[in-house]
Amino acid sequence: MLILTLAIRNLFRNTRRTLLTILLIATSLSALILTDALSRGMTQTMVENLTHTLAGEAQIHRRGFRDNFSTDLYIADVEPIGNRLSHDSRIAAYANRVISGGMISSTYNISAGLIYGVDATAERQVSKLEQAVTRGDYLSGSDHLLISDASQASAAEIMIGEPLADLLEVGLGDRIVITLAAADTGELAQALFRVSGIFLFGTREIDENLVFINLTQARKLLEIQGSHEIAVRFNEPDNNSVTSASALQHFNTPSIEALGWRALNPEIDAMLDMTGYSTLIVGTILFLLASLGVINAMFMSIYERIYEFGVAKAIGTRPSQLFVLIMTEALLLALISCLIGMLLAAATCLWFAETGIPLGDMEISGVAMSDNIPTVMAWSQFTSLPLYVLALIMVAALYPARFAARITPTDALHRSL
Repeated sequence: MLILTLAIRNLFRNTRRTLLTILLIATSLSALILTDALSRGMTQTMVENLTHTLAGEAQIHRRGFRDNFSTDLYIADVEPIGNRLSHDSRIAAYANRVISGGMISSTYNISAGLIYGVDATAERQVSKLEQAVTRGDYLSGSDHLLISDASQASAAEIMIGEPLADLLEVGLGDRIVITLAAADTGELAQALFRVSGIFLFGTREIDENLVFINLTQARKLLEIQGSHEIAVRFNEPDNNSVTSASALQHFNTPSIEALGWRALNPEIDAMLDMTGYSTLIVGTILFLLASLGVINAMFMSIYERIYEFGVAKAIGTRPSQLFVLIMTEALLLALISCLIGMLLAAATCLWFAETGIPLGDMEISGVAMSDNIPTVMAWSQFTSLPLYVLALIMVAALYPARFAARITPTDALHRSL
C-alpha cells in the first residue's frame, strides 16, 4: 500500500506531463481500435457487395465451366441438386442460371458480351439484380420468345447495363438482337428482344458486358434443359466461407464442383487476408511512438526526483523497491490510459457504426464500394488490444525502472547539486 500511495502521488506530481502522456497512449489505443473496426467494416461491406451483387455466396458448376464459359459444360439434371438445396436448413435461397457468350446488336452498334438467363423469381433472393434497375421494369419471367424475326413488333424482354445501352444507343422499348451458338451442336441462333429494363450495379465489368433474359428463353436458345450455374445464398453467411465449405462439400463429384465465394474470388481472398497485417502495421507504428513517449516521461520523472532516490537509497531502500515503485507508476499510467482510450474508441466506433465513414465511390478488384463504410466492433478490440498496450508500456518502463534501481546515493546527491 505504501508503494501504491507513493506511485499515485509521484504520477500526478507533474499533472500536465502525466495528462499529456495519458492522452498520447489513449489516442493511440483508440486509433488502433478504430482502425481495426474500420478494417472489419470494409471487409464486411466488400464481402456483402461481392456476394449479394450477383455472384452469391457459393456456386455450383460443371467442372471446367469457369475456365472458358463453354456452353457445352452444363448441368443436365438440376432437379436432384435443387431438391437437396431446398431441404438444407443452411440454405436460404438458390437460383439456376444459363450463361453464354454472344453478340449483342442494335440498329446502331454491336458488342460482345455474356448473356445470363435467370429465373426472375429466384434471382430476387440471391442477387441485387432487381434493386439495380434504374429505368424500366425487372424481368417478368414470361416464356414468350421470338426467334429470327426482327420484323415483328413483339419480342422478349431483356435487361442491359447503362454503359452498354449508351454504346448500343438504345433505350427502353428499343430492339436488340442476340446471336449465340447452341450448346452441343454449335449452330447459330438469333432472337429478338426489346429493352424492358436498364440496370446499374456500379461494377464496370457487369454494367458493360452482361445482359439478362428470362431463364426459359435462354434454355430455348441454347437448346438445353439444365443450367450452367446454380448460385446459392446462406441463412448465416460468414466472412471465412466456412459455411459454404461445409454445406456444399457433398455436391463435389468428378463432374460437378461447388465453391464458396473465397475460392471463386482468390484475389479478393488474398486482399482480405492482408487486412489483418494492415492493423498490425498501424498498431506497431502507433505504439512504438507511444512507448517512446512513456520512456521519455518516466525518465523526466526520475531525473526530477533523483535527489529523493539518492536519499532513499542512503537510508536503506532496496533497489528492488525502487524498481517496483517505477513499474507501479507505469502500471497506473497504462491502466488509466487504456480506460480512457477504450471509452474514446467506443464512442467513436458507435458513432461511425451508425453514420459510416464516407470513402467515396470506388471499385476494388471488381467490387463496387459506393456506400459509407460502417465500423464493426468486436470484443477482442476491447480485451486483446488494451492488454497488448498494457504489456508494451510495462516493457517500455523496464529501462527507466532499472535505471532508477541502479542509482547510487553519491551520484544522485552529486547530480542534484
